[in-house]
Amino acid sequence: MLFKISINNIRKSIRDYAVYFFTLIIGVSVFYVFNAINSQTAFLMVSQNTKDIIELLNTMLSGVSYFVSAVLGLLIVYASRFLMKRRNKEFALYLILGMSKGKISAILLTETIIIGIGSLAVGLVLGTGLSQLMSALVANLFEADMVDYKFNISAEAIIKTIIYFGVMYVVVMIFNSVMISKCKLIDLIQSDKKSEKMKLKSPAFCTIIFIVAATALGYAYYRVTTKSEYLSNKILVEMIIVGIISTFLIFWSVSGLLLHIVQTSKSAYFRSLNCFTFRQISSKINTTVMSMTVICLMLFVTICALSSAFSVRNSMNANLNELAPVDFAMDFSKKYDGEIYYTDIFEEYEKAGIDPLENVSEYIHLKCYQSNDLTLANFVGEDMLQQLRKSTPFLAAEYPEDIVKLSEYNKLAELYGKEKFSLEKDEYVLICDFKSMKEIRDLALQNGGAIEIFGQKLKPKFTECQDGFIDIGSQHINAGIFIVPDEIIGNYDLGRDYFIGNYNAKNKEEKYAAEERFKENYEKVFDSIYARELADPVNKNWYFAANTRIDIAEATIGLGAMAALLGLYIGMVFLISCGAVLALKELSECADSIDRYDILRKIGAEEKEISRSLFRQTGIFFLLPMLLAAIHSVFGMKFAMFILEFFGTEKLTESVIFTSAAVLIIYGGYFLITYFCGKAIIGGKK
Repeated sequence: MLFKISINNIRKSIRDYAVYFFTLIIGVSVFYVFNAINSQTAFLMVSQNTKDIIELLNTMLSGVSYFVSAVLGLLIVYASRFLMKRRNKEFALYLILGMSKGKISAILLTETIIIGIGSLAVGLVLGTGLSQLMSALVANLFEADMVDYKFNISAEAIIKTIIYFGVMYVVVMIFNSVMISKCKLIDLIQSDKKSEKMKLKSPAFCTIIFIVAATALGYAYYRVTTKSEYLSNKILVEMIIVGIISTFLIFWSVSGLLLHIVQTSKSAYFRSLNCFTFRQISSKINTTVMSMTVICLMLFVTICALSSAFSVRNSMNANLNELAPVDFAMDFSKKYDGEIYYTDIFEEYEKAGIDPLENVSEYIHLKCYQSNDLTLANFVGEDMLQQLRKSTPFLAAEYPEDIVKLSEYNKLAELYGKEKFSLEKDEYVLICDFKSMKEIRDLALQNGGAIEIFGQKLKPKFTECQDGFIDIGSQHINAGIFIVPDEIIGNYDLGRDYFIGNYNAKNKEEKYAAEERFKENYEKVFDSIYARELADPVNKNWYFAANTRIDIAEATIGLGAMAALLGLYIGMVFLISCGAVLALKELSECADSIDRYDILRKIGAEEKEISRSLFRQTGIFFLLPMLLAAIHSVFGMKFAMFILEFFGTEKLTESVIFTSAAVLIIYGGYFLITYFCGKAIIGGKK
């Protein structure tokens, strides 16, 4: 009997509680998809380094899943409150008919089990399908081959999803049982007569609070976006707290001002059902200030996380071809008494009995010099140096600057496909692509920029840094290299030696084979240097390193993929949570207002006007937190650009467009579902 009642209740509830079922199914499918990545990446043809990165990604996703499950658990408990509230009269009828609270709890328990099994089943089926699409996305992110792709179902992810959501449903069962045990018949009968109390607020006081909150928020925006490099952790935390409090106060004040502002325009206020519409909106906002604040901040985090994550991925991948244009680059130096001395890499290869040009088609043998006469401190001047020390307290400003001969750099520029330079005997060019350092150096160049090295004075050919670099990589991290006429340096011996070039390979397979041979030779030379330097009790301070485009590409692609997938996982869950909370709150309000809509019909309001009123209420209710979150995000992303400078922000616009589309689809989808479900609820009585 109880089972039959539970089935009938669920059948009747499908239309009214579509948001609840939709949220459960989407939550299960998203949880499964991201926890099934391990099995979905097993077939990918990738290197061992990339496999290690994927393993790290799966570990991180597993850790994030604990946080995600907590968020979804709270969401499910919140959603169950809506279901309970909607059914108060039903529970009252059961009690009047003599049913015990224990049996009512048993009905709810049965319903929760059925709903849980149903949502898990549908969610896992949907998740299994979506995970196949995720395979393509992961393969694209890691730039991997899918020739061995097979349809895959992750048993581990299924078990994990069942366990996590099973625990959530048990919590819901306990919550429902406690709620039933505490309820009173009179409260259940009169539940539709009660609504959350709306306290009238003074418009003047709300105006003052709004101005104060907006001013404080504007100040926080200014502090985190103006001279971000000088922002300490303490000030950053303070500005975050100011932003959170200001957000709360803005919603609190708007809840008291919105109706008053509309009422000032009599023609608009009394047009159609506007007076009813805006009173409803004002009441909703007034009773959900804290929820609005939390949702706004979650949307803000979602927008920034998704935009930043995909910006990192897109920028680093886009930078790869530009900043790693050759197959390998290595440099070698020794340090005596704090000074770096040049040592020929080719000689070290010969000492190890290895041909440095084995499998090399084209190369550059470049020397990078240093002079104690030229440091960052004496180049930028004392005033700029103090500014730099505020933002970068550990900056080695007394460290000698890098200097390269013009002829050698032009050969490198030709190999890299960069611009070549020509110089007069008293000129130099400064190349730099690290944004914050470039700004400081540009100011120094514009102020004259004269330098003196090796006893000769030089002036800058340009009043700003030119684009260029020596070390290959995936980020713009060249903090400055001086290019000077060859005769200025002569036979000076302080500095580092570079060996940069391409493999003699025609295809991908040959390139990987050449890479393996290159690394083997590098290891032999390294061991040779180590053994020789270890025997020398005086000199043990030396540096020998090699970078390859393949290693850089794998690390870059892996880091970008991790950032994108983690950002997508958290962003999706936050979006689902925000949309579901707003939807459930709006539907709860619709359930409480059924009698009001019936009165509108009795006094002659047309269904078209009532539907338009509901659409406006739902739209404004969803729009307000999104609007403020979007404003937060503009300044948040401006601050994030400073943090992301190291990775690059060249593809930020594309990331913002993708994020906007994701928000529009998920958040907008919840809005439409809420509107149509709300329309069904208020049309219940006729």
